[in-house]
Amino acid sequence: MENYLNENFGDVKGKNSSEEALQRWRNLCWLVKNRKRRFRFTANLSKRFEAEAIRRSNQEKLRVAVLVSKAALQFIHCLNLSSDYVVPKEVEEAGFQICADELGSIVEGHDVKKLKIHGEVEGIAEKLSTSINDGISTSEDLLNVRKGIYGINKFNESPPRGFLVFVWEALQDMTLMILGVCALVSLIVGIAMEGWPKGAHDGLGIVASILLVVFVTATSDYKQSLQFKDLDREKKKITVQVTRNAVRQKISIYDLLPGDIVHLFIGDQVPADGLFVSGFSVLINESSLTGESEPVNVNAVNPFLLSGTKVQDGSCKMLVTTVGMRTQWGKLMATLSEGGDDETPLQVKLNGVATIIGKIGLFFAVVTFAVLVQGLCNRKLREGTHWIWSGDDAREMLEYFAIAVTIVVVAVPEGLPLAVTLSLAFAMKKMMNDKALVRNLAACETMGSSTTICSDKTGTLTTNHMTVVKACVSGETREVGSSESTSSFGSAIPEIAKSILLESIFKNTGGEVVVNEEKKVQILGTPTETALLEFGLLLGGDSHQKREKSKVVKVEPFNSTKKRMGVVIELPDGGLRAHCKGASEIVLAACDKFIDSNGVVAPLDEASTNHLKDTIERFASESLRTLCLAYLELGNEYSDESPIPSEGYTCIGIVGIKDPVRPGVKESVAICRSAGIVVRMVTGDNLTTAKAIARECGILTDDGIAIEGPEFREKSEEELQELIPKIQVMARSSPLDKHTLVRHLRTTFQEVVAVTGDGTNDAPALHEADIGLAMGIAGTEVAKESADVIILDDNFSTIVTVAKWGRSVYINIQKFVQFQLTVNVVALIVNFSSACLTGNAPLTAVQLLWVNMIMDTLGALALATEPPTDDLMKRSPVGRKGNFISNVMWRNILGQSLYQFVIIWYLQTRGKAVFRLEGPDSDLILNTLIFNSFVFCQVMLPHLKLNEPYFNFVSREKGHIC
Repeated sequence: MENYLNENFGDVKGKNSSEEALQRWRNLCWLVKNRKRRFRFTANLSKRFEAEAIRRSNQEKLRVAVLVSKAALQFIHCLNLSSDYVVPKEVEEAGFQICADELGSIVEGHDVKKLKIHGEVEGIAEKLSTSINDGISTSEDLLNVRKGIYGINKFNESPPRGFLVFVWEALQDMTLMILGVCALVSLIVGIAMEGWPKGAHDGLGIVASILLVVFVTATSDYKQSLQFKDLDREKKKITVQVTRNAVRQKISIYDLLPGDIVHLFIGDQVPADGLFVSGFSVLINESSLTGESEPVNVNAVNPFLLSGTKVQDGSCKMLVTTVGMRTQWGKLMATLSEGGDDETPLQVKLNGVATIIGKIGLFFAVVTFAVLVQGLCNRKLREGTHWIWSGDDAREMLEYFAIAVTIVVVAVPEGLPLAVTLSLAFAMKKMMNDKALVRNLAACETMGSSTTICSDKTGTLTTNHMTVVKACVSGETREVGSSESTSSFGSAIPEIAKSILLESIFKNTGGEVVVNEEKKVQILGTPTETALLEFGLLLGGDSHQKREKSKVVKVEPFNSTKKRMGVVIELPDGGLRAHCKGASEIVLAACDKFIDSNGVVAPLDEASTNHLKDTIERFASESLRTLCLAYLELGNEYSDESPIPSEGYTCIGIVGIKDPVRPGVKESVAICRSAGIVVRMVTGDNLTTAKAIARECGILTDDGIAIEGPEFREKSEEELQELIPKIQVMARSSPLDKHTLVRHLRTTFQEVVAVTGDGTNDAPALHEADIGLAMGIAGTEVAKESADVIILDDNFSTIVTVAKWGRSVYINIQKFVQFQLTVNVVALIVNFSSACLTGNAPLTAVQLLWVNMIMDTLGALALATEPPTDDLMKRSPVGRKGNFISNVMWRNILGQSLYQFVIIWYLQTRGKAVFRLEGPDSDLILNTLIFNSFVFCQVMLPHLKLNEPYFNFVSREKGHIC
C-alpha cells in the first residue's frame, strides 16, 4: 500500500506543492461520504486562481501607471498644474483637505501630476493634518475621527462559523442521509405493523444514533476551528515603528492610519500604501503584489510605496496615505485568506488510504447485501412462501439494506485525514504555549522526521543581549564592561580618536537613541547596534549633538554578503567623510592607516597590523563578537550616485561584544544528538568566535570540521560529497553558502533539514529547507514570511521542543491509523463472513453506527492528542524514506481482525449453548454480548504498543481481556 500511496498521492510535498499536484489527489478521491467535511482543511484552489488573477491585473496596472508617470514627468513643467478637485464636505468638517479615494488614486496609480497638484509629500502631509517630523496626535478622539474618514488597516475576512454550521455540514454525509431515509421507512412500516411504540424501536434507534454521531462530530470540528482561529490571530501580530506625538514607538500594523509616519528597514513589509519622505538606497520587492521579481528604486522622484511589498535594501520614512481594503494588498489578502493552507503530505496519504478502504468497503457492502437477500430468498423458497411477501419480510430487507449502508459508513474511514488535522491543531496550540508559532501546518509533521538542524549562532544559541566588554583604540586595549571602566577608557585614549569614534558610533548606525513616552532615554535597533550606542553613551557621547553636527549624504545598510555597512557624511566645514564598520578582518583589510597613541594618523605597517589581528583573535577566542570601525576622508568630487569606497580607510579601533550562550542550549544539543539529529552552526561571525561558541554548546566535536564560507565556496562537487557530512561549523558564511549547504543535504544526502534564519537574505535557505525556522524577535518580516515556524523567543531549546512535538504528531497519527484500520477491517470481515456463513449479520445498523462514532471521532480525540514524552527523543528519526504504514502494522491489523473474528464467530455459533440462553430474548442478549465483546476489543486497542506483534499483546494483556 505504501508504494501505491507514494505513486498516486506522493506528489504533495511538505511545502511548495504545485497546484496540479494538489488538484490531482482530489480527483483520485472520488469515494467521499461528506465532501464538506473531508476537504474542510484543504486549500481552496479556485480562490487561489482568483488571487493570481488579481496579481496579474496589478502587474499590468502598475506597468501602465509607471509608463504614464514617466510620460507625465517629461511634460510636467509645460503643464498648467491646476486642479478641479473638490474636498468632500465631511472630510473638510473633520479637519482634513483630501479624501481617501483621492489619496488612493495618487499612490496606486503612481500619479505624479496629482502629487504635484497637491503639493507633493509635504502638501499631502499638511492636508492629512500630520507632521513629517512629529507624526499624528495620539488623542483618542482625533484618532477616531481619522478612522471614520479614512478607514482602518484591516482586510475583510469571512466571519467565523457557528456551531450550527458544523452540525449542518456533518449532516451532509451521504450515507447518513440514506440511513435517515431507511429509518423513516422503518418507522412507517414498523408502526403500521406493530403500532406505537413497539414498531418504532428500530427506526428511532437509527435516528438517535445518527443524531449522536452528527453532534459529536460537529462538536469536535467546531473546537478544531476555534483552535485555528486562535493561531491565525497570533500569526497576524506584526508591529512597526512609527512616530506619533513626536515620540518613536512600536504599534500593530492594524492600528496604522493615514497620516502616520512609519520607519521602514531592510526586511520589513510595507504595511500600507504611502509616500517616501526620506531615506537611503531603498529597493522595494513588489513580487508579492505583482509577481514582478525585479526590485524597484524608491526615492524622492519615485516616492510611491505599496502595501504588502518588501524592503529589499535600505531604510526610509514613509507617510501612510491609504489603508485596509482601499489598497490592492487588502483586496488580494481578502481573497487569499479564503484560499486556505496547503494540505499536508500525511493528510493526502490518509485520504488515499480512506479512498482505498472505502472502495473495498463498498464492494463488501454490496456483496453482504446480496448474500443476506439471497439467504432470505432461499429460506422463503424452502418454506414455499416465495410468492407471499409480508411487512416483516419488507422490514428484514430494509434492515439488510441499512446494514449494507452502515458497512460503508464504517468502512470509509473519513476520520483518518481529519485525525491528522486534529492532531496538528492540538500540537500547534500546545507549541504556541511553548513559544513556537506554526505558520505552515505540514511543518508539525515534517519536523518529526528531521535529521539535521542548521542553526544560526547569534540570538539562537546565544542570548542576543549584547554588551561591549573590550575595546582597542589607538593601541589602548581595555575591558569596558562597566560605566567606570568605560569612562576610564575614554580618558586614556587621545581626544581626536575619541571624537571620531563617537562620530562613527552615532552616525554609522541603523539604531537610534530616542526619548520615550516616560521621558527616559531608549535605544532602538538590533542588539549589535544597541550595544555600540550604549558604549557611545557611556563614553560621554551626545547622540543628538553628533547627529545634528553633520548631514548624512549616503547610507549603505549592513547585509550578510558584504558583512559591513557604510555611511557618507557632510562635515560642518564642507568636507565629506565615509565611515565603515563590520566584520573585523574584512574592514581591517580595507584599512591602510590607523590612529596611533598620540592621536596621529599613521601608516598601518606590519607590526601594527599583526597587533590588531592578534587583538581580534584574542577577543574571538574569548567568545566575543568582534567589529572593526574605520573612516575615510573623501574629496569634494565624490558623488552620492557612486558606491562608498571599499579601501583606503583609517582604522579607528576594534570592539569585542559579549553575547552569552543561552542557558540550556548545551543540554538541548545533547538531546538532539541522542535523537539522531545532527546540529550544525552556520554563522557570519569570525571562525575563532564560532568555534569557541560551538564547543561551549557541544556542537563542535573532535572529529567535526569547522570551515569558512569562502573556502566552502571553492570546493568541487566531489570534495563537497566527502566534506559536508563532517561539517559542524560554517563561519563567515554568506546566505548563498547556507542555501548551498541546505540544498546538498536535502538532495545529495537525502536529509530532512530544518534551518534557522532571521535576515532578509536568509529567505532562500528558509524556502529551500524542509522546515524553515524564523526568529520571532530578531527576524525580519521577509524571513518570517518565508518560514514554516516562527520561534517566538529565538531560543534553540524551543526548536528541540518543536522536533519533539513533530515526533509526537507522527506517532499519534500512526496509533490512530492502526486503531481505525483495525476496526474497519474487523467490521468488514465479521459482517461479511457471518452473512456468507450464517445468513445473518452479527452487528445491526445501530450498533455499527455506535462503533463508527467511537472510532471516527472519540478515537481520534483520544489517540491523536496525546502529549509528547521525553522517550520520543531517544529514537532515531524517521527521515525522508520512512514508511508511515509499516508491514508490522499490517500484521497487527490482520492479527487483531482474525482474533476478533474468531471470538465473534464463536459467540455467534456457540454463544447460546455456552451461556445457556433460552426464551424469546435470547437473540437480543446474544446480539448485545457480541456487540459488547466487539467494542471491548476496540477499547483494548490503544493499549497495543505501536508495531508490537499483536499476539504478544494478547499474551501480555490476557488478564484484562479475560
